[in-house]
Amino acid sequence: MKSDKLGWLGIFRLGLVQTALGAMVVLTTSTLNRVMVVELALAAMLPGALVALHYAVQITRPKMGHSSDVGTRRTPWIIGGMVVLAIGTVSASLSTALMASSTSLGIAAACLSFVLIGLGVGASGTSLLALLASQVEPHRRPAAATIVWVMMIAGFVITAGVAGANLDPFTMQRLIVITTIVACIAVLVAIFAIWGVEKKSPVLNARPDQSDNTTQQQTPAFKDALRSTWQDPQARQFTIFVFVSMLAYSAQDLILEPFAGSVFGYSPGESTQLAGVQHGGVLLGMIIVAILGTQLAKRYNGSLKPWCVGGCIASAASLALLAMGGLMGDSFPLRQAVFVLGLSNGVFAVAAIGSMMALASTGKTQRREGIRMGVWGAAQAVAFGLGGFMGTALIDLSRALINDTSMAYALVFAIQAILFIVAAWLAVNLGYAPVQRHINTSGMPTRGLPQQAYTKQGIAEHA
Repeated sequence: MKSDKLGWLGIFRLGLVQTALGAMVVLTTSTLNRVMVVELALAAMLPGALVALHYAVQITRPKMGHSSDVGTRRTPWIIGGMVVLAIGTVSASLSTALMASSTSLGIAAACLSFVLIGLGVGASGTSLLALLASQVEPHRRPAAATIVWVMMIAGFVITAGVAGANLDPFTMQRLIVITTIVACIAVLVAIFAIWGVEKKSPVLNARPDQSDNTTQQQTPAFKDALRSTWQDPQARQFTIFVFVSMLAYSAQDLILEPFAGSVFGYSPGESTQLAGVQHGGVLLGMIIVAILGTQLAKRYNGSLKPWCVGGCIASAASLALLAMGGLMGDSFPLRQAVFVLGLSNGVFAVAAIGSMMALASTGKTQRREGIRMGVWGAAQAVAFGLGGFMGTALIDLSRALINDTSMAYALVFAIQAILFIVAAWLAVNLGYAPVQRHINTSGMPTRGLPQQAYTKQGIAEHA
């Protein structure tokens, strides 16, 4: 009997949706951020607040995830979210250009734009990951998660490189044109990629019937589903870890390009390409863990926990290096240091993502991939919002107190390094349970995993 689960082609097509999503997000969180701070000479806190707003809106992710759980299909949520994201991306570039002539009106328009961006990312991203978790075979989920996330990073890299090369000589009109072209292409790619991929599932497509108690149990009210998720020790412990680790992970995002422009004199195109270098490092880090981590887990019954801890520590070391580099000046190899930071971030991120995908479908209840992805997505979004705003606010505060731009960035990078050390400590104390093997009557281990590979004492990682 032919399985209704997604094959590798279907997984790759879902990855294309993430590529399209990443292509739009990188322009709003990196390029527009730099233009506001450097070209428009506005406070770094402004783009920090706008990006924090788009993350704050994503607190609606659990509700969106639950709605896709109890609905008939997840595809409309994915396509609708991408369209809303595209509208928000284009309007954000228009709002940035408007700030040059009317700062207050431009900021007001940007607030609305970033709300749309947050809603679009929340709707499309949560439903996409829920679809991935529910329609991919359990043994393929870690690899599938890596593939999809790597393709999103590829969207960052490609867009940052191509857009960066075409932004110089910089004008606001050129920024608007490039942003519009990227958004239109991204929506078309997403529609093409997702169309027809979602397979009919008796569980997902079953409509609630008041006379069917079983179906009612499978489609609980949102409050009940959210309460059940939070009461699960595994899900609650992992939610806290996601929040703290992503707070450390996100704190450098909004200050890296302004750092390159203010301290090293990079142009808008050069700093956008630097973001591409960083995401290229992330991409390589993810691939390394996907290959080596899977092989080691199979051979030694290991988990992704060491990769998560090691990635956090390496990220802390890289940020400390950047802190010193800003004080060294032009002789410092900035591009190489940023690449190493990206590599370290990628190692940590793919380990966390693998844990998230493996946990999404575990437990006693059914049809909860969306609500779980929503809860973890909301925790990540809130952490990203706070981290981004915290980084930019600390830059403004440090500049005001010490009146030395290089020292201000060094101080903030050092604080972020400390946060990564704290995240590493939290990862060490996460209760990962080792992967168990089947034991047959002869006492010899057999291939495969037991039905319940996860215990209440922790999270088991398996390939």
